[in-house]
Amino acid sequence: MTPSARRWLHWLPHPLFSVFLALLWLLMVNEVSVAHALLGLALGVAIPFVTHGFWPEEARIRRPLPLLRYLLVLLVDILRSNLVVALRILRPARHLKPGFFTYPLALEDDFAITILASTISLTPGTVSLHHDAKANTLLVHALHLEDEAEAIAAIRERYEKPLEEIFR
Repeated sequence: MTPSARRWLHWLPHPLFSVFLALLWLLMVNEVSVAHALLGLALGVAIPFVTHGFWPEEARIRRPLPLLRYLLVLLVDILRSNLVVALRILRPARHLKPGFFTYPLALEDDFAITILASTISLTPGTVSLHHDAKANTLLVHALHLEDEAEAIAAIRERYEKPLEEIFR
C-alpha cells in the first residue's frame, strides 16, 4: 500500500460506511441542500474516525457472489414474512403458537454468527435473544412455531449454509 493510500485510510477508515452515513443523514433530514450534504459528509468522516478503535477486526468475505444471493434471499424472506405476520395478526381468529427454541450453530466465526442472529431478528416473526458461546447456540423466539425441527432446518438451509460459504 502506498503512503498516500495509508494516509487516506487513516482519515477514512471505513469509506463505504462513511458514504452510507452521509446518505443516511440526507434521508433522515429529508432535505437535500449543500449545508446538509456537508454536514452528512462531516458526520460520515467523523463517526468512523472516532469509533475506529472500537471496531472489531475486519470481516473477510471470501466469496462475494454468494453474498449477493444471500442478500436477495434475505430481502425476499423479509417481504414474505412481513405479509405472513400481518395476515396472522390482522385475522379475527388468531391461531398463533409462539414459542422459544434453541438453534445449534455450525458457524464458528463471530462476525458470521452476528449476521445470522441479525438476519433472524430482521425477518418478522422471529427474534434471536441470546448467543450461548459455550454451547454455540442461539435462543430464538418465533411468533408462530409449529415445528421446531422445521424452523431449525429452514434457518440452516436459507441462512447458515450460505453464510458458511461466504465466510469460509
